[in-house]
Amino acid sequence: MKPITNWEFIAIFLWLLAMPFSSPGAEVSDVVDRSDWKAFFDEADVEGTIIVVDQRNDGASTLVYNLERSTRPYSPASTYKIPHSIFALDAGVVADEFEIIEWDGEKRAIPAWNCDQTLGSAMSHSVVWVYERFAAKIGDEKECLYMEQIDYGNSATTGKDPFWVGGDLMISAQGQIHFLRTLYENNLPFQEIHQRLVKDLMIIEAGSDWILRAKTGWNGQVGWWIGWVESPAGPVFFALNIDTPRRLKNLPSREGISRAILRSLKALPQ
Repeated sequence: MKPITNWEFIAIFLWLLAMPFSSPGAEVSDVVDRSDWKAFFDEADVEGTIIVVDQRNDGASTLVYNLERSTRPYSPASTYKIPHSIFALDAGVVADEFEIIEWDGEKRAIPAWNCDQTLGSAMSHSVVWVYERFAAKIGDEKECLYMEQIDYGNSATTGKDPFWVGGDLMISAQGQIHFLRTLYENNLPFQEIHQRLVKDLMIIEAGSDWILRAKTGWNGQVGWWIGWVESPAGPVFFALNIDTPRRLKNLPSREGISRAILRSLKALPQ
């Protein structure tokens, strides 16, 4: 692994100073440049970045591949459904995970979207029309205020609709990690019951002693996979984004690269 340059060290140091740590066990012990992880991206033939914050065993190691890109903001795409679900619950536009959200009858390209939804199905299938409805009911002004309260990206609701896909909302991989760690601790300025509910909706896999909570995102140019793995030893957070010049053909690489790296750290089972 190559040593971190002076400007890279300064950038990481300033980023870490700005990140909230809510417990002694979350204090950062070291930062490591994982340039060796380039092999995972090369194997998939994609350009990207990943940040992993390993908080197992009462420490917090920050591992970064492609530091410069990790600071670069991109459209969050469907990863925004995580905070958006909390906003919708807080605003009362959806009551809970059981409320039926009636389909408008408009046929869309993805079959799973063409039926009534719940908050859980809308999250798991990334049902855009559900979240467009939430955004319309919440309103731009309140949506922007919500994002400012949690320091989410540039908090923009302008540009092409939906603003979290084709609009001006942008967030970096570092910003995603900041958000995920705060959510994990239930430290967002929202009801804890809502934070816990949304975290339950993020579960995609679990074993006898581990849980994987994650969300994909894609705006046509950049793909995301963000989340964390929980185990008795502590959480391991990750935020990856990649360019997708081959569009759908590149999408499996989001999870593929992330899973390979998490397995290499023994954060996920082989």
